[in-house]
Amino acid sequence: MSFILFHSYFPALAEKETRTITVLPDANLDLPWGEYAFLEMYCDEQGCDCRRVIYSVVFSKTKKIEAVISYGWESPSFYSKWMRSSDPHVISAIKGACLNIGSYQSKLAPAILELFKKTLVNDSKYMDRVKRHYELFRDAVERQRDSAHPRNN
Repeated sequence: MSFILFHSYFPALAEKETRTITVLPDANLDLPWGEYAFLEMYCDEQGCDCRRVIYSVVFSKTKKIEAVISYGWESPSFYSKWMRSSDPHVISAIKGACLNIGSYQSKLAPAILELFKKTLVNDSKYMDRVKRHYELFRDAVERQRDSAHPRNN
């Protein structure tokens, strides 16, 4: 399963709707002040319906990815059925927000994850936008598949 930046398919929309969080110098967080951009990535596997987003979080001062966060918005039962597994460790790695297993994580990653959980996950309008982006991305992936393999009528 590979994940591709939303920007790759929808650059203008991504430019307009990529979420950033500004941490102020006196914010009393375990993060340096500056902007943190949450760049959305979605699975480009044909026929997949994982209903997840992976964020590469870029810090404005370093211009580097400081955290990679996985977020699945569906219920544990959805992911249990989708994964064909009821193993709680497997489900917890997919459902909700966590640092993406196997991705580079800086020393800032745990604090960035907490910032994500406290702000973005609780912003229902933003989460609706992410779900809309997912649908747009998945539709584009499937249209690309259909154009590569035209049906005989």
